[in-house]
Amino acid sequence: MFTGLIEEIGVISSIQSQGKNLRITVQAQKVMDDLKIDDSVSINGVCQTVVSRTKTAFDVVAVEETLLKTTFKSFSFGYKVNLERAMRVGDRLGGHIVQGHVDCVGEVSSIEPKDGSTQIWVEFPTSFSQYVVPIGSIGINGVSLTVARVDNNRFMVAITPHTLQVTTLNLLKAGSKVNLEFDILGKYIEKMLFSHNHKNTEDSILKSWISQPDL
Repeated sequence: MFTGLIEEIGVISSIQSQGKNLRITVQAQKVMDDLKIDDSVSINGVCQTVVSRTKTAFDVVAVEETLLKTTFKSFSFGYKVNLERAMRVGDRLGGHIVQGHVDCVGEVSSIEPKDGSTQIWVEFPTSFSQYVVPIGSIGINGVSLTVARVDNNRFMVAITPHTLQVTTLNLLKAGSKVNLEFDILGKYIEKMLFSHNHKNTEDSILKSWISQPDL
């Protein structure tokens, strides 16, 4: 589990095909302090497992499913990525609960500096619209952000200068693809409501059948 607070920007230094998978090497500094083999690390919002490491870099293997559902397939040598190590018990949850399980890929439709922040509009598949609400949380390339506005299948986030400086969001432009993870709390609420409504429907059908007069 992660918080969506980026620790540093890493750089892709090697990409090797392994069947339908990709072995990816990431150059980093801060996260290398205590990163171990088998540890989880968020790369642009995608939870990956460290398979090897040196003093200045670590390797992960992105499987076919990850390549299909994320922006990993667009990685190239020198590509910059947001990095965050997994939370430890007792850490402050400064952002929001981020699992590192990308729901879909969105596309940046516009970027506009305004009133001391940068407004970024992102389009996403309409099938996920129930998870996007104003003032709700969302993860964009692993960064915990607050949804400022929603317009059908688009939402807007207002990025502070500091967040732009310490993440790769400053590299985005219109047409950029981004990994999106919607708030897990919203998914659980939807699940509970669906289960409750489904049970009520079943109970109603059962009561209706029991109350029928004998033929």
